[in-house]
Amino acid sequence: MIPYGRQDISPEDIDAVTEVLRSDWLTQGQAGPIFERAMAAYCAASSAIAASNATAALHIACLALDLGPGDWLWTTPNTFVASANCARYCGASVDFVDIDRRTYNMSISALTEKLATADRQGRLPKVVVPVHFAGQSCEMADIRALADRYGFRIVEDASHAVGGEYRGRKVGSGDFGDITIFSFHPVKIITTGEGGMALTNDPKLAERLAYLRTHGIVRPAQRPADGRSSNEERDGPWIYEQIELGLNYRMTDIQAALGTSQLARLDRFVARRRELAARYDSLLARLPVTCPWQHPDTGSAWHLYVIRLRRNEIRLSRRQVFDALRAAGIGVNVHYIPVHTQPYYRNLGFTTGMFPEAESYYEDAITLPLFSRMTDAEQDTVVAALERILA
Repeated sequence: MIPYGRQDISPEDIDAVTEVLRSDWLTQGQAGPIFERAMAAYCAASSAIAASNATAALHIACLALDLGPGDWLWTTPNTFVASANCARYCGASVDFVDIDRRTYNMSISALTEKLATADRQGRLPKVVVPVHFAGQSCEMADIRALADRYGFRIVEDASHAVGGEYRGRKVGSGDFGDITIFSFHPVKIITTGEGGMALTNDPKLAERLAYLRTHGIVRPAQRPADGRSSNEERDGPWIYEQIELGLNYRMTDIQAALGTSQLARLDRFVARRRELAARYDSLLARLPVTCPWQHPDTGSAWHLYVIRLRRNEIRLSRRQVFDALRAAGIGVNVHYIPVHTQPYYRNLGFTTGMFPEAESYYEDAITLPLFSRMTDAEQDTVVAALERILA
């Protein structure tokens, strides 16, 4: 089986993890801060806060922005459920913005129209979560302009886009968003096994993100604003203080060491993914499929390569094509079932037909294998199988 995604682990990665395993610190040592500083430097961001996974990072991002009951978070229906669930963890309400028919990212025109309506109704979102689907950045300059006009905060869900660019700058630089979230799941661009990260240029948000992922606890020297703790003077240097209700969302040193080692090869991973994507574009040009379109302002990290079947030109359903590819040893997948059609969100009042572009996209989409160690021969096998099935 040629999988749709696969991690790329080197001897250097194994050595980095082994070094931690032989050390005195498996968690809360120096490997975490080293990874955070390296990622912040790579993206030209002020701060990076590692977390146990990207869902955890999304959750603490919402908490740091004071999202709660009575507030609204808007995101796209074309994403994994975590992009919406993070609001529900905070007791906030969720709504969706339909996708652009070319990029499959949040539609700027749909967002503009929805914000104007919400403004008249007094139901503007507190947080908007644009998702950089498949590794291609959303049109962040336009979203930033709308945020400045309507007063919402921006959390970029860049789980797919580590190593990608927007307008010549790395995704995660924070030029347009308040917080950017990365994922390091094994099928992503780089991996820590499980793991995530929140990046920001706001020192107060960075400070709050850091203690929210550690039970809301600080040491006296870390205490925000008011400096030395009176408890330390009374009791001793072992004192810690819980200043807020936080969570245990820390990343281990084992994961962080793997992440730092992987980061050294990130540009190489992205370059190979871009080669493979360009090769897919060429090889698939003669088939009745639509290849992913790229906005000229973006440089995708190419986490996914998603085609859309031109079903009016073929005699098979998407399910038939999917099953035939799987039977041929091609590990295709589908990204994503629109979030608003999930049973949980249907129970909140969402129905089929509310976001037609996302639903239409879903009916046609198939994710083809793409990973940094994929060979040209493996890619030829994928294309030949697809051509044979569609014929």
